[in-house]
Amino acid sequence: MGFGLVVRFVARDVTAAHAFDRLAREALKGIRTREPGTLVYVSHAVPDEPRVRVFYELYADREAFEEHERQPHVRRFLAERGQYLESFEVTFLDEIDGKGSSTHGGGR
Repeated sequence: MGFGLVVRFVARDVTAAHAFDRLAREALKGIRTREPGTLVYVSHAVPDEPRVRVFYELYADREAFEEHERQPHVRRFLAERGQYLESFEVTFLDEIDGKGSSTHGGGR
């Protein structure tokens, strides 16, 4: 069963949002090459809200998420992101069913 989360970040200003994007791109390089259990990791801009970014993350399972959190490229992102942010909010998700999901069949 997949494990996911959505994170909404609000940058201090538009300049900080662009710097945050650069930091996220650096982390994504490691995520793409070193994290087979990270199935989806996407950074989104929000139309008409230039300071807001939303990350959608989907992992094979909770253990894959925990492995993700231990990676040096993620540790750097977590340590440095605060300088650009006004706030952030994390919502954890437990998969029920869906297209492209790790669940095969009619939900729980």
